[in-house]
Amino acid sequence: MPEIDGINAQLLTLLQEDGRMTNARLAERIGMSETPCWRRLKRLEESGIIEGYQANLNRRKLGLGVMAFVQLRCSEHDQAATAEFQRIVETTPNILACHNTTGADDFLLIVVAKDLDDYSVFVDSTLRRLPGVTSIRSNLSLKEMKASSKLPISSVSGS
Repeated sequence: MPEIDGINAQLLTLLQEDGRMTNARLAERIGMSETPCWRRLKRLEESGIIEGYQANLNRRKLGLGVMAFVQLRCSEHDQAATAEFQRIVETTPNILACHNTTGADDFLLIVVAKDLDDYSVFVDSTLRRLPGVTSIRSNLSLKEMKASSKLPISSVSGS
């Protein structure tokens, strides 16, 4: 695992701001030559610290106006039910995230839909059919005040 020193922290911060930044531009911004910059970047990728690159899309402009935070409670926790639950969650594009949580509920999902009618159909056709689900509670987002996938690199940096 590469150390998150000052240079790696700068690399990660710059790439979180612009994942399309060229190696030449990264090296220039950090103040190093291109080859060592490229090597550091490759080590960060190979170690799994950098998992991939993607474009950030505006869900509303794509017609996905509803975002729901869904709490699920399950009665079945055996290996087969859990594996099927996970398979369905991982292959359902409307589910952006799923967390196994502490507390009264077992899972917290972040789900997007076109509108309330579309969300209702999704609940009936997908969530109610998940193995072992005994309770579904939805909280709809009224206003998204912050949405980010950028991690606080300064909190993990060694410098």
